Amino acid sequence: MEFLPLFFQLRATRVLLVGGGKVAVRKARLLTRAGAILACVSPDIDHELESMLQRTGGEWRMARYDSADLEGVTLVVAATPDDAVNRQVAEDAGHRHIPVNVVDSPELCSFVFPSIVDRSPLVIGISSSARSPVLARLIRSKIEALVPAAYGRLAAFTGRFRDEVKAVASEEGQRRRFWEQVVNGPAGELVLAGREAEAEALVRQYLERPTEAQPVGEVYLIGAGPGDPELLTFKAARLLQEADVVLYDRLVTPEILDMARRDAERIYVGKRRDRHAVPQGQINQLLLDLAKQGLCVARLKGGDPFIFGRGGEEIEQLASHGIPFQVIPGITAASGCAAYAGIPLTHRDHAQSVRFITGNLKSDRVDLPWGEFVSNQETLVFYMGLQGLDTICGQLIAHGRSGDTPAALVEQGTTRNQRTLTGTLASLPAQVKAMEVHAPTLLIIGEVVGLRACLEWFGEAEKPTSWPPNAGADGHPVGWKAEDDGV
Repeated sequence: MEFLPLFFQLRATRVLLVGGGKVAVRKARLLTRAGAILACVSPDIDHELESMLQRTGGEWRMARYDSADLEGVTLVVAATPDDAVNRQVAEDAGHRHIPVNVVDSPELCSFVFPSIVDRSPLVIGISSSARSPVLARLIRSKIEALVPAAYGRLAAFTGRFRDEVKAVASEEGQRRRFWEQVVNGPAGELVLAGREAEAEALVRQYLERPTEAQPVGEVYLIGAGPGDPELLTFKAARLLQEADVVLYDRLVTPEILDMARRDAERIYVGKRRDRHAVPQGQINQLLLDLAKQGLCVARLKGGDPFIFGRGGEEIEQLASHGIPFQVIPGITAASGCAAYAGIPLTHRDHAQSVRFITGNLKSDRVDLPWGEFVSNQETLVFYMGLQGLDTICGQLIAHGRSGDTPAALVEQGTTRNQRTLTGTLASLPAQVKAMEVHAPTLLIIGEVVGLRACLEWFGEAEKPTSWPPNAGADGHPVGWKAEDDGV
């Protein structure tokens, strides 16, 4: 370990900033966010830095650096383009045992600036000891994705109860178990969901009867998206890691299921047409029973739970029994499959609205208000329409939609097995019959399907030579810049 990671308390302390250019501005932003009072010395100064000093009570001495500038300062940052000045600042600060950072010169530094994930009061610093700032930025971006912004709110919330918890739980182990129950349990989830008043009531209940507190279960109704695991939301991924039990359906891919906690129990409750592994009523009751046992239960559903996912039926019973629950939206199949097939669902010149329709057969019939679906300016998206494809296309033509209307059937959308069959209302049923097509599928009908040839970049389509589009030689988009950090 070359640098010991420490966190400085700089609020209302005087910090010397030598230099007034763009690099000094970047360091000043961090220092003032931490509450430091800056004393800047430089012959000239950037306009942003001057404004920052005026706002935060700092000062600017328009002169070259002098060792007397170190009097009364807690920390020193040298950010000038003059190597000789930077070395002199480092030497003078070293003689006075004042921590010093010289930008882009790690050999002169007694401390370095880490890459920062700021979820104040929770702050995470990542350092490569100034060896690889790019790697530090990469790791920071990964942590940014994993740590929700609301964790800062949770840290502030728990801090409010520290003294009260100490008074109730005198032993360190007892306090640790208490905080684990709060942070990992329903109270923590309520804070993350923005329901702090309810969380506070729960914590006070624990404080009043710490030995009697019973675990309270919760259900997470999670939209798993159309198949690609990278389309899962941050919140969905986090709650999957919290769940003790996962109930999943057949549309949930193995890659998404693998994102659940390794020790979580997995229960398959999938349904195929006319064949239900577990009837819906039993699923509703199972969610209720598991939550009453004090377990955190993830109900993982393909697509979005509130779009043909029967999510409303499942939470209705939970609500009637006072079981807390959260609904985490997912990318619905219409949005995900259309995007990966290169089909915009709306377009100024072709479709000003889009309609989601269930194509599920009942008694071998699709009973729908066909007369409402004849507008050429509307895109129709049929979920579960494979078995009723002949009927859907035939009824639309019979009620006035042209047989030449473009249509596409997306098979296993957003997965590595995605395949898109395109044709027209008149031709698509025969095309599908001639090929072996397996559910899940999504049927898209409308003029926007005709745009697919020039817009598809994803799924089975070949990507452009430059990927991502407009990429430079380093793989980043042209004009991309990363802020310096690490030193």
